[in-house]
This record gives sequence, structure tokens and C-alpha cells, in this order.
Amino acid sequence: MDLPVNGLVSTTVTDDWEHALVTGNGRQGALCYGGPAGIRITVSHERLFLPLGPPLDPPPTARILAELRAQLAAGRYQEAADRVATFAAEVEPGYATTRWVDPLVGAATLFCTPTTGTSTAGIPPLPNPADGYRRRTDFATGVVTQSWRGVDGETGVDGETEVAAFVSRAHDVLVVRLTGPTRWRMRLGPIGGEPPVPVEVRITADGLGLRAHFPTAGTGQATGYTVRTRLVDDTLLLLRTTVDGVPSPGPELAELPADFDTLLAAHARRHGDLVGRVRLDLGGTRAGRAADTEDLLAAAPGTALVERLFAAGRYATVSACGGLPPTLQGVWSGTYRPAWSSGYTLNGNLPAALAALSVTGTPELMTPLFDLLDSVTDDLRDNARRLYGAGGVLTPTHLTSHGRQNHFGPVWCQTFWTAGAAWLSRLYYDHWCYTGDDRFLRDRALPFLRRAAEFYLDFVTTGPDGDGPARFAPSYSPENAPANTGSQAGVDATADVAAVGDLLRNLSAATAALRTAETAETGVEPTGEGVEPTEERCRALLAALPGYRIAPTGELAEWIAPELSDNHAHRHASHLYPLWYEPDPTITADPRLRRAAALAIRRRLAWWQGAESDEMGYGLAQLGLAAAGLGLAEEAYQTLLLMAGRYWRPNLVSTHNRNAIFNVDLCGGLPAVVAAMLLRSTLGPVRAGAGAPPSRLDLLPALPRAWRRGSVTGLLARGPVTVARLAWTPTDVEADLVSPVDRSVTVGLPVGGPVHVELVAGRSYRLRFRR
Repeated sequence: MDLPVNGLVSTTVTDDWEHALVTGNGRQGALCYGGPAGIRITVSHERLFLPLGPPLDPPPTARILAELRAQLAAGRYQEAADRVATFAAEVEPGYATTRWVDPLVGAATLFCTPTTGTSTAGIPPLPNPADGYRRRTDFATGVVTQSWRGVDGETGVDGETEVAAFVSRAHDVLVVRLTGPTRWRMRLGPIGGEPPVPVEVRITADGLGLRAHFPTAGTGQATGYTVRTRLVDDTLLLLRTTVDGVPSPGPELAELPADFDTLLAAHARRHGDLVGRVRLDLGGTRAGRAADTEDLLAAAPGTALVERLFAAGRYATVSACGGLPPTLQGVWSGTYRPAWSSGYTLNGNLPAALAALSVTGTPELMTPLFDLLDSVTDDLRDNARRLYGAGGVLTPTHLTSHGRQNHFGPVWCQTFWTAGAAWLSRLYYDHWCYTGDDRFLRDRALPFLRRAAEFYLDFVTTGPDGDGPARFAPSYSPENAPANTGSQAGVDATADVAAVGDLLRNLSAATAALRTAETAETGVEPTGEGVEPTEERCRALLAALPGYRIAPTGELAEWIAPELSDNHAHRHASHLYPLWYEPDPTITADPRLRRAAALAIRRRLAWWQGAESDEMGYGLAQLGLAAAGLGLAEEAYQTLLLMAGRYWRPNLVSTHNRNAIFNVDLCGGLPAVVAAMLLRSTLGPVRAGAGAPPSRLDLLPALPRAWRRGSVTGLLARGPVTVARLAWTPTDVEADLVSPVDRSVTVGLPVGGPVHVELVAGRSYRLRFRR
């Protein structure tokens, strides 16, 4: 089979930043676009959030919680949502209109214009094919190039012009090299469009420096930024964006090597290690792998496209992970008014963007998420206290420069979404599962899980005597409304119950793991952090959680409350949360619930296959993960084909809607679904004195008929266990497993019963079996 693809070639000339090729080091991003008439590079910074106004205290709806619960109990769902919006505006007039988080904005655009020919006023349509214009992204190095053949208007020299750029992880700098007969005039300018608040911009006399100030910034918000350049000579320019108060970790520009190849070598070692940890080969044809992206996207989606998008999605996600996780637009922005402020949307988008990082061998790139959440702990505590009179933490739906719940309204009643901390707790816990880092478990994961559990112990009700079934009121299944109410406000959303159950089980497992590890090391049991919820109360709440409900029409219901009817024509699939990570055995071990979950997947998939479904592509990733979790290979594959065929442009950055809205959710979501179809993993219980907890790995759990043969290297399973290589043909499967510690592993096979393997630390173990 041919080697897997690791880059793209495109012929698109564009003056639209949303269609640009991307390069980034996580801290800084660069959008590279234009064409022979002029090159544009729009730069950005991960912390460049334009201050729209000071954050407000979350509304003190704890005062009216009893009233809200009475309205919900009476079935007056929309009244409850309206009451929150009205009450919030009465207490704080700033809530009279919808408040958005501070948006991620672009810093500046570098214009590179030939000294003769067309000006930068406009970039023409696609040039004559004889010019040979091509733009390329090398995923292995992060280098973006634009090249064409032409004659310089002044000198008459004929030759190939190339503009190459990358953002260095080693030196925190954008490096631009311009070679060939074309001579250039370069200048910086602000990004296009009118900012929603004042932005004072000053450009240096030489046109190669820019300073911006935000006069309305408040405490904790960015006050401005600076773009500096060093023009080494006519062929090499270095550029760095810094946000006030956030120094660059790189050397001063004047101290950097004045050589493109030297700078690239230092960067490529770091970047190439991250993107190269996983390689996928699904048997794509040589022609498919060599195709321009325009041709690849124009054809019916198939193996070659899935291979390419797997690599492209991982490249974009890796390039967008720095000190912070990717926003809705990663680390890139060319506008003052990005969709949904290009913030961190916690009720689906951000988890989708991050979904492939650990399983594709880069769990360290999850750390920026935990840094972000830990930095806003005080705000999350205020949310819990003011909204519900509870301890612990409550996450907002959207955040950027602060973590306060400021974004909500009578339709999008986001204050009713309480599942965020439980969901994010799964990501903390999974980081330990994928790394085995007991220090992280002790210092970061367990404290967050305990704070999250503290909220639910206060918020969830269990009847006047504490012995009834747990009730979640208010409750919110993200952005969906029951078919019989039309209001997004509700009670007992399946996603809430599933996420909290997951949290409580993981908290118990993590506590036991840490106790075992620390007792083995020191003989002293851990005391934990501050005032913690008792294990007894957590066990009692877990036991009180209601069971999953099967709707009268046979599907796993989206609301456990029987008075709320399902609405399958919706982009989110939040009630399938139990199948996204370690599948909930409550469902997988119960034939009735398993059938109901499968039917719920098929109902949603049927809607996605229709003409109405054109927005929020990451909902397909949610559906694909659930299908793979149940072993529904063909359903999972159908979600991949829909993702691949609808939500990508020739730059191979995904979109939010069909060919609309630059958005990186599926850059993480699509590779995550591919990985879930090839490998499923769970971590077994911790037993005192038994060493590392056992792992279960299911190989090829949802392999579709279209993937008759293939291989993947470097997938990571919970444990951790590395699947160094997994290869299959129509008749055979071969896998190489490696664990950093001695560990018992149960391996589930596509055919026949599981096999048990004892892994020895650092040694590769090869499995071969017939299909």
C-alpha cells in the first residue's frame, strides 16, 4: 500500500481569510492566502480576546430557585426560562440584552505586494493554469507555501516564485521566506472590518510594526497588543505578536538565527513529533492521495478523503494547542466579529475539538484545557453560589477571558445547563487514564472532580427525606427542546444524569487509585484538598440517580422525565453521552437499553442524512462516537462520510455549517470517530496491592465493510497502553501492544472471545489472529 498522506495541495486563490491555509504553534496563528497579485498573512494570538465590556456577576437566581422549580414541576417550562431572563435584567440592567464573551480577533495582516503589477486593492480570480499556481501545507513541518511561475515586471527574469511560512514552536515566531524573481513591498495593516468597540491602532513609520490599544478594557481583560517584525533581508521576515502582560517564551527577534532552514529544523523537531505520533493507512489509492484537495472534495467521499481529513484535522488541532486549548476557530481569526465570539463553547464544541488528542498519542496537549479551567476556579465557584446557592463549581456554556455565566436568554436558557463540570471531570479523569500520571491525579484531577461533585450534592434533590429518586431541576439538554413543549427548559435530561453518574464513578475510582498509589509509596493515606464531599454522600447520590428511560417509540429517551417527548430532528445528541468515552455498562450490558440506544442513533442519523441538516457538523462526531461505542460499524461510517462530504473546504480546515463558518470542531471530531472505530478502551477497577489497574482493549470494534485492509500506528488506550501498530486484512489482524508498567490487559477481538495478555513494562507484545 502507498504511504499515508501528510499534506495538501490546492489551487484556490482567495482574498477570504476563512479559505486560507493555516499554520500555528498554539500561541500564535497565521492565515496564509492571496495569490500572484499579492500575498496576505493574517496573524493572531491565542490570548487576543477583544474586551467587549466588563464581566458581570452571575445573576443571583438562587433567590428564586424554589419558584423556578415550582414552575418546572407544573410543566410551565418556558415561564421558568422567561423568569430567569426577567429577574436577571431587574437585578443587573446589563442583562437586558444578550451578553457575549470577549471574541478572539485577528491582530494584523501582512501584505506582500509585487513591486510591479496588480495592487493589494483586490486579488484577481484564479490565474491562468499555465502560471502553475499551487498552495501547499506540509503537515509534518507546518510549512505553508504558495508558488507560481512568472516574469518579474521590472527585470524580465522568468522563474518560480515561492512564499513559505511557518510559526515556530521552538522560537515563538512567524517565519516568512520569499524566493524567486518577484520583488516585494511589505507592510502591516489592521484586519478588515469595523470593531464592535474602540481599537486604537498605530503603525510604525516603516510599515512593519503595529501597536493596538483597547481603551475600554477592564480588570482581567487584554489592554492591547503589539506586532513586531524583523526584516532580515529581501527574502526573510520574522514576525511576533504579543498580548500585553503575556511575554513571549521565545528569544528577542534580533537574537534569532537569520536563516529559514535553521529556524525550521528547530521547529520541525517539536511539531513533527506531535503530528507524527499516529499514521493512518486505509488503503487509499495513489491517485486519491495525490489529488488536489479541490478534486478530492468534489468526488464522492471515500477512503482517500477520510485518510486526508484524519491527517489534516490532527494537524490543525495540534497547531492550535498552546497555552490555551483551541477556540471555535482554533488559534486563528481574521475578523473582529467571529461567530459565537470564537470562544470556548463547553456544551459540545470544545470537547469535540479535543476528542482525538489523547487517543492519537498526544495527551499532553490536553493540559491547556486544565490550565484554562483552573485559572477561572473562583468564577466557577461564584456561578454555583449565585445561580443555585450551591458549593463546588458550575461551568458556563461560553468562556474566554473569564468564567462567569453571563450568556443566556429566554430561548437559550444556558443557566439551566448544569452538566458542564461533570462532563469536564471526565476529561480530567481520562487524562490520568491515558497518562498514568498519579501526580496529576492528586494535584489537579481529584480536586476538580471533588469540586464538581460538591455542586451536584447540593443541587440535585432526592425528595424531602432524601430517599427518593434524584431529580435535576432545572435541566437542559443542550439546545434541544422536547417536541411537546417547544422550550429548551426542562427537567431530568439524560445527559445530566449520565454525566453526573460518570463523575461519581470516576471520583470513586480515582480516589481508590490515589489511595493505593500513595499508600504503596509512603504508607500514609492522602488527606485531599480542603472540605470535600464525603464518599458516603457520593455513593448515596449515585444510587439515587434514575435509570435511563426508553421512549414509547423505542429509543433511548433524551429526557428521563416521561412527560417530555423526544425531538430527533436536532444537531446535538447529548443523551448519547454514556457512549462517547468508556461506554456505560448500564447500557451495553442491558439488551433492552442497548437496542434503544442503537435506535436513537439511527433516528438521529436519518435526520442528518436529510436535506434539513446543514449546521453544526460536530453533532455528527457525537453520533459517530456513540455508534462506535456500540459497535455499529456502518452507522459510524455513515457519520464519517457525512462529515467528510459536507464540512471541509480546500484548505482542509473544517466548517461549522455546510461550507460556512471557519471552525475547528471537526478537526478533532473526525479523527476521534476514526480512532473510536479502530480501538475502544476501558480501565478496570483499582485493587489494593494489585499493581496497575487492568485495561480492556477492543480492536477494530466498529470496522466498516469499506475498510477491508489497513493499518494505524501510535493509537493510545486507557491504561495507558500504546497500540504501536494495528494492521488488518480480510483474513488477519496483527497488533503490537506496549505498556510503560507491568499490566494485565484483556483484548477483545472482532471474532471470537477476548484474550488475556500480561504486558511487561516497555516490552512490545504482538498479537496475531484470524478474522
